[in-house]
Amino acid sequence: MLGELLRRNEVLGWTAVAHGVLFLVALVLSQVDGRQLAGINLWIKPMKFAISIALYTATYGWIYHHAMAPGGAKALVSWVIAGTLCYETVCIFGQAARGVGSHFNVATGFDGFVFASMGVMIVINMLAALAGAWHCWQTSPTLGLTPAYLWGIRLGMLIFVLAGFEGGLMGSRLQHAVGVPDGGPGLPILNWSTEGGDLRVAHFVGMHALQALPLLGYWLGSVWTVWGAAAGWVGVTVWLLVRALAGRPLIG
Repeated sequence: MLGELLRRNEVLGWTAVAHGVLFLVALVLSQVDGRQLAGINLWIKPMKFAISIALYTATYGWIYHHAMAPGGAKALVSWVIAGTLCYETVCIFGQAARGVGSHFNVATGFDGFVFASMGVMIVINMLAALAGAWHCWQTSPTLGLTPAYLWGIRLGMLIFVLAGFEGGLMGSRLQHAVGVPDGGPGLPILNWSTEGGDLRVAHFVGMHALQALPLLGYWLGSVWTVWGAAAGWVGVTVWLLVRALAGRPLIG
């Protein structure tokens, strides 16, 4: 599968591989560096972002292969996605090495610049992902690409981008928790708040439509099933967002 991914999109494929390696690096560092931030090991966030970016770029590279795009547009989208995510990774790992937070950290001028520049890069990333989604919406079903699979790709990409922009809500609030401070008791590994609302839940669920809906379309082969699943996915994501904004935890 790795060889096929690299054949389909070498740029995003190698970006996924690099972040898979970085996940392992952060995992090792979490075992040898006991420093904590907001009650958790400093390297947990780099671990989560590394594996998340690996999954994002691997999925996007795999399904974007099917898109029809003019000229070098596909290469441009791929390089912008890869470049902005690599910048994000450097910031997250760099701030962890310094022992400070990468997100919502405006304690110093440098920290504020890092956080603001990360926000700019993610906006650019989402715009590039949206351009790729547009290319997929312009693509017609072809041999080996069923209508259900194509609609899974289209809707998965669109919901992914919309959920990605929800991250701006967290940035504007300078925290992800609602009703309680960041860093309180949370679920294992994910660290989603168990005492108040947490905007990361809807963000996480919405963005994973990128994987779920194309898989549903590929396996089930029914356009109506894909549309129904997409509607349900949006409904659950909105419900989770409303619940978080009301200050209610996912569990409890």
